[in-house]
Amino acid sequence: MSADYPECWSRTQLHSWQSTQLRALLDAIVPANPFWTNKFRDAGVNPDSIQTVEDLRQIPLTTKPELATNQAAFPPYGQNLTFPVTGYARLHQTSGTTTGQPLRWLDTPASWNWLLDCWSVIYRLMKLRPEDRLCFPFSFGPFLGFWAGFEGALRQGNLCLAAGGMSSEARLKLIQDNEITMLGCTPTYALRLAEVAAEKGFDVANSSVRAILVAGEPGGAIPSVRSRIESAWGARVFDHWGMTEIGPLASEADDDPGNLTVLESACIAEIIDSTTGQPVRPGTPGELVITNLGRTGSPVIRYRTGDLVVAETSPHPSGRHWLRLKGGIQGRTDDMLIVRGNNVFPASIEAIIREFSEIIEFRIVVARQREMNHVKLELEPDARLSAADLDSLAARIGKTIKERLQFQAEVVLVGAGSLPRFEMKARRLVRE
Repeated sequence: MSADYPECWSRTQLHSWQSTQLRALLDAIVPANPFWTNKFRDAGVNPDSIQTVEDLRQIPLTTKPELATNQAAFPPYGQNLTFPVTGYARLHQTSGTTTGQPLRWLDTPASWNWLLDCWSVIYRLMKLRPEDRLCFPFSFGPFLGFWAGFEGALRQGNLCLAAGGMSSEARLKLIQDNEITMLGCTPTYALRLAEVAAEKGFDVANSSVRAILVAGEPGGAIPSVRSRIESAWGARVFDHWGMTEIGPLASEADDDPGNLTVLESACIAEIIDSTTGQPVRPGTPGELVITNLGRTGSPVIRYRTGDLVVAETSPHPSGRHWLRLKGGIQGRTDDMLIVRGNNVFPASIEAIIREFSEIIEFRIVVARQREMNHVKLELEPDARLSAADLDSLAARIGKTIKERLQFQAEVVLVGAGSLPRFEMKARRLVRE
């Protein structure tokens, strides 16, 4: 890999670049951007005093509810706009916030080009080949999703097929007829496509697909989910991470399976204690905080992502110096359940359920009983199982949950096809 690529920089080079980009960002948004100008003023922060990455901690953390409240007060886009609305060319939005309304995010042509630059790095880390043909079985609605991934691959010169507005069977035929080599979708939908393929007679395990880029859910970082996808498709899974409000900022590299590499030339990443807000020691779990450096039209600074991560402390096998997240995203601060005194993340429950190949789909239902959380697992098994097999399966799953997570879950087997299927982010956690 060329030494000119930013992923090959030393930490000293990277630090200098980040500091320069941070200073340029602050010069661009103050006083032009009302949201950040007001935030700095209210916090008593002089932007001119922030010259390096170390100075960034003078700025208070930023949260999603803070952005949502601002958009509600100044509809429809809020005040995080550095330019007049006429200067923006793209609109995307999240699936929803605690206010019940999505975050709407505008991008200027320059900011959108920055997102595509991020994808150029991601595809380089993944070792995208010139002959690769990509298919994105994604709705292409207002969610950011794989929009930038699709356009980023187009910019590389690859053949890219948008598969919005099609049935799963039609998408499988599209993949087969066009000899697609790489898919971009959620982990849930990769499994759903494999399920439909088995029903309709498509042999995806021996198809042309060599790689599946997954995002939008923690499944790519869950070994049992990852293994199921790779086994079903006979293809390598690449995990990817980003958010509508921050952009595409981490990806699994071809030479570092199982970890996420953070695009530190495009952002400044911090890992903090969620309670104190202070940095954690390397190798200690904490919440990922992001400052993006090129989305000048609508930037985020010290943004609490809510994602729990652990910095990989071992040397990179290829000598790169960017931050790597061990095992990808470990969980979310807002998803954590306290069950009988134990801290439990839905991803931990999913990891166990996915070890049982007999389970096609599932849902986690959490209810309050006698002032405590009660967890019910609704599991949809393979319809071909006998009654005796079903009884044994339910007992084995309940026992495994008890042994590993230290709580007794109520296990309920439901009928074939009774649980919802998902194309976008799966909503498997239900709080009653």
